[in-house]
Amino acid sequence: MEIIEEKQKSISIFKLNGRLDSNTSQGFEKKIFDAISDGSKNIVVDFRDLDYISSAGLRVILKATKALNREDGKIMLCAMQDYVKEVFEIAGFDSFLSIVPTMDDALKGL
Repeated sequence: MEIIEEKQKSISIFKLNGRLDSNTSQGFEKKIFDAISDGSKNIVVDFRDLDYISSAGLRVILKATKALNREDGKIMLCAMQDYVKEVFEIAGFDSFLSIVPTMDDALKGL
């Protein structure tokens, strides 16, 4: 999986490409928690090019959400393929995570 990290003002943006599963989730977790440790309180995760997410990937998103909540921060998820969004819905994550259609929507939501 490829992870492209960008910064726009005080917002860290992670663009995921490929599969977020047990083999790749640790690398993503390290990158997202490095950003939080470096002071990022607002994070956008762009799922446009993500083909698959497993429970290991969901766990990373959940851990990051909890860490950001403790810091009065926020995470926005955007541009999910329908089959990826369905995984979040089945897990019930859509009830407490902000999932929006576009990157612009995510940036406006922060």
